[in-house]
Order: sequence, then C-alpha cells, then structure tokens
Amino acid sequence: MKQGYGLIFDVDGLIADTEPLNARVTIRVLAEMFGLQGVRPEDFAAGYGKGAEAFVKAGARVHGLELTDAQAHAGAELRERYLTEAVRAEGLPAFPGVLDLIHAALGENGFRLAIATSATRELSEAILDAVKVPHQKMVYVSGSEVTKKKPDPQIFLIAIRRLGIEAQRCIVFEDAPSGVQAARAAGARCVAVTNTVPAEELAGADRICDSLEEIDLTALCELVD
Repeated sequence: MKQGYGLIFDVDGLIADTEPLNARVTIRVLAEMFGLQGVRPEDFAAGYGKGAEAFVKAGARVHGLELTDAQAHAGAELRERYLTEAVRAEGLPAFPGVLDLIHAALGENGFRLAIATSATRELSEAILDAVKVPHQKMVYVSGSEVTKKKPDPQIFLIAIRRLGIEAQRCIVFEDAPSGVQAARAAGARCVAVTNTVPAEELAGADRICDSLEEIDLTALCELVD
C-alpha cells in the first residue's frame, strides 16, 4: 500500500447540486408511470444517498404506494433517462469549494483522488462533465460496478483498493447519512457537508461542515495524521 492521502468524492449532493433536479424528474416519473400526484421534493428524504431505486421507492411510499423491486427498477431507468437529458440541456452548478479542493489535491504529489457514486457511469459522467470535474485524472467507481448500495461499504472499498492507499489514510466526502455510515464501515475517515440534510443527521463523520470552502489540504492531512 502507498503512503499519502486518498480523497474519495460522492457526486450527487456533494460535488453537484443535483437534488432539485433529481426530485423534479422523479416527480414526473411517479406521475407518468403510477399516477401519483402531489409528490413533493421532501418526500424523497428517506432515499438520499441510497441509489436511484431507493429514491423512487421513498417518494412513492410517502403517498401510500409500495413499489415492487421491478417497478422501482423501471422507474429508476426512466428517471435516469430524464435526468441525463436535463443535465445535458440545462447544466448544473457545482457546490462552493469542491472544484478548488479537487484541483488543489490533484496538484500535490501526496494525494490520489477518486469518484465513488451510486449513479450509473453514463449519468455520473454527464453530471461531472457539466460541473467540469477532471474525472479522467481520478479513480472512478460508479453504481454500474457495484451490487450493494450504501450504507453497505462496497463502493468505497473498491475505490480504496484502486487508490492503493490504506483505508485509514482515505477521506470520504459525503452529504447523506447512508454515505457516512458506508465510509466508516469501509474504515475511512469522513467529511460530511450539510448540503442535503442537517448536521445532526450526519453524526459519525469525523468532521461536519456547511461548505467545502471551510476545508483545505492542511485540514485533511491533520484529520488523517
């Protein structure tokens, strides 16, 4: 295993402000496929960070509809199509501080970086391209490669192995409770950002902040060392 520091970034709600668009297209899917009306963005809260199918199921469940796995899978596929189209057509904003942190770390020899997202490769690449993340210079693990969703640590364990750095020298950046749980289960440090849920729901992270503008490479080194 190499010495140094591994930085592992989630995408939705951490790098890119995708949640409003996620909610909008999933509301459309639930109306078109299942006739659900009156679904609100906050109805998806139980599905944050757990993958597309859990996100679709969460919104339906609030309105009394328990989707089968097959229904949720079909809904997630349509949602991805709509979401990819919307990202390419409308673009997306990056959250403050995230691009500066990524570029700073890529400029230092002691850091290796990874993307680890529950989204599929096609969708996550569209998002990362929209916010101009240089993902070609990073290890990349997408939901297309895993069989278990967060809070299972599988996706982070794959990223850690590909980085070639010991888990305890890796820092996962997350915005969802399930992601924090997965990071800790993988043996990594975790910085959680309150982009999606309040700080009290991110308990268990090594550091909680309101923006990655508060974080620099020195602070990350201190978190590990």
